[in-house]
Amino acid sequence: MTDGTDSDDLVAEAGETDVESLLERAGFDPDSNVLTRRQAEVLAFRERGMRQRDIADRLGTSRANVSNVEASARENIARARETVAFAEAVAAPIRIEVPAGTDLFDVPTMVYDACDGANLKVNYTAPELMTAVSEAADEAVEGRAVLESLLVGVTDDGELRVRQSGE
Repeated sequence: MTDGTDSDDLVAEAGETDVESLLERAGFDPDSNVLTRRQAEVLAFRERGMRQRDIADRLGTSRANVSNVEASARENIARARETVAFAEAVAAPIRIEVPAGTDLFDVPTMVYDACDGANLKVNYTAPELMTAVSEAADEAVEGRAVLESLLVGVTDDGELRVRQSGE
């Protein structure tokens, strides 16, 4: 830390020095979680500002091992989020295919027209919708150009789910 505070002090200040209580308070359940117990421990400490070296000392392992465990945990989280996003996009009652080559400025009209036909309200203004699609699509949108086909889903509560459609 740059302020000179020892990371153990940060954890102690938060009242979270015991791994067991830390995981319990966070609601970790190894039977229903995509993370291993060790991954959960490492992330819990990292999210509270502990350095990998200090975590390694606390868990009786090497800093390199903590780094690997943390990387694996973050990968598992990314995959879990990807799975949820896929499931939500597929389950969305409104799904709009946005072909590659579409101008991003045309996407709000496509979404609003589809939602109007289903009597579903979208929770986004046109600029917000374009921003949400662009951010969610990542590299599939550059500037105003949709570079790869997208599937834009709108949930029953008017939220967007954007996926690259794989076509």
